[in-house]
Amino acid sequence: MPPAAPSPILRRRRLGIELRRLREAAGLTGDQVIERIGWASASKLSRLENGRSRPDPQDVGDLLDLYGADQALHDELLGITNEAGDMRGWLKNFPVMTQQQRGWAELEAGCAEISEYNPVLVPGLLQTPGYAQLRIVSARQVNAGEPEPGDEPETEVQARLARQSLLTREPHAPQYTAVLEEAALVGRRAGPPELLHEQLLQLCELALLPNVALHVLLRDTQIGNWYLPPTAFSVYRFADPLDPETLAIEGGFTDVMSTESITLNSYKVVFEWLCTAALNASDTLSWLIEATGRPTEAVPPSTVAFGPATAPTQRRRDSGRLTDR
Repeated sequence: MPPAAPSPILRRRRLGIELRRLREAAGLTGDQVIERIGWASASKLSRLENGRSRPDPQDVGDLLDLYGADQALHDELLGITNEAGDMRGWLKNFPVMTQQQRGWAELEAGCAEISEYNPVLVPGLLQTPGYAQLRIVSARQVNAGEPEPGDEPETEVQARLARQSLLTREPHAPQYTAVLEEAALVGRRAGPPELLHEQLLQLCELALLPNVALHVLLRDTQIGNWYLPPTAFSVYRFADPLDPETLAIEGGFTDVMSTESITLNSYKVVFEWLCTAALNASDTLSWLIEATGRPTEAVPPSTVAFGPATAPTQRRRDSGRLTDR
């Protein structure tokens, strides 16, 4: 069977990269393209090249003719154009998906690998319904404005559960690796004891999946030369090697996304350090099993593990809003 289909948003990014490459190879500026094709909107080409609009096959065909693309590339990019516009067909896989959750589901679709770290929460793909409900309701206590129609917490929980199905999809489930902070699992501020106990039980089950690797980072563990990860982040690598590897950085109320290689490489190095400092997958499973048998608010003694000696230079990040998950 073929790999899981990539989302329309990924197809749009891929198409935009190819169109820009072809334009530059043809030695044309954006203004020259607009003038020669006769488009009324000067921003139309920019939106296409940045993957921010639904591409029209006729428009893409006109661009490919102007750029002198050969027939094989012409057919390939028109196929990608059709996939980029098939939002309705793709969303049939997520009938309860809200606008907020859709951004994450689109990013996760077609992934070959997902690497995640969150300093204070259990990542969304691992959450139980109860934990997800608590986190959603808690976040909305400080969010301004009224929720949109159909944007109730219960719908958000169902959306999150729909996203989680990719970890067990057959075939081609992604390789999923997460570093979990001890305080997020058993800390007194992480949630009610019974809810955390349920979450620990689910993590034990997920840790047994062949494509899932969980690593608990004990609270007193030193990372590198006293490096402190500043924020939650996820790295996505896709089944199609030409789809750009993507970094999602979670802030308190604003998330950003980047495909810039320098930024990506910095966070990939950080993730390696986190995995080195955390318990390995086998010891993590033992830790999780033991944690389910003791009071959730108990704080067991932690060990100290050391990773590499230097921390990565933090660089400028691309911005591009993602929705809260």
